[in-house]
Parts: sequence; C-alpha cells; structure tokens
Amino acid sequence: MGVARLVLAGLAVLAFVALIVVGVLSLVGALDPDPESVALPPPPPPASSPADVTPMAVAPTGPTASAAAPASGRIPTVLVQCERDRCPMVFLKVVGGDVLINREMVKDEQVQSFDAKIDVVLADSTAVRVRVNGAVRPPGESGERQEFTASRDG
Repeated sequence: MGVARLVLAGLAVLAFVALIVVGVLSLVGALDPDPESVALPPPPPPASSPADVTPMAVAPTGPTASAAAPASGRIPTVLVQCERDRCPMVFLKVVGGDVLINREMVKDEQVQSFDAKIDVVLADSTAVRVRVNGAVRPPGESGERQEFTASRDG
C-alpha cells in the first residue's frame, strides 16, 4: 500500500507541474504574441437590415455637423456619443432582444442602432450626447443615471 501512495503522489506532482507549464506558456503567448500568428477577426457583414448596430470611433463633430445622419441618409433610432475622455457605463439593448453595448466608452466613440425600440441606461447622462430619432436628448444633472426606452418614430 505504501508504493501505491507514492505513485499517486508522484502523479499528482506531475499533473501540478504540467498545469504550471501550460499556464506559463499561455501567459507568455498572451503577453508577446507573434504578429504573424494572430488571426484578425473577419470583417463585419455589409449593413443590409434596418436592425443594424454600429459602434464606431469618429472624428470630433462640430455644432453644425450632423452626427445623427449617416452617409446612407437614415437617421438612427438612438445614437450615443461619448464627450469625455472616459464615459461611464453605457448600456443599450434591443427590447426583447440582444444587448448591443454594456461597457465604458472613450472620447468621440459613437454607438447607434436602427432597431424599433432600444432600452438605454446611462451611468452619467452628462458624459454622453444622446440623439433619439435625430433630436438631441437633454442631459440630466451631473452624475445622474438615466434609463429610458427610445422608439422609432414613423
């Protein structure tokens, strides 16, 4: 019985060492990937449905520029643009459907959706500019959390 315990202890030590080796190799690979071995994600499919969601980084827009009308001429149901260096949590969800975004945003980053109804939650409503059907939604008090549902008009 003494030999069986030693063999079992030896197998446990080997498994532990194997886990450490795999962990170290994974960490090294994650910190210093070979640029040739990193696979780029496939490009997104072309926008073909009115239920498109477009997160994008854009150049700063001036007061006369129309950030609500994309090149296609369609006005999104909701468009959220970060106006600070970092905007706290922004949450957009299609009513009865998928979560579109649930994270912080960076300066000048935009997220828009053309879905019929979108639930919107803003951790700090003064950090972002929100347009609903092309109209600017007034921000609340500094640091105020806002929750609302944006509906497609017409």
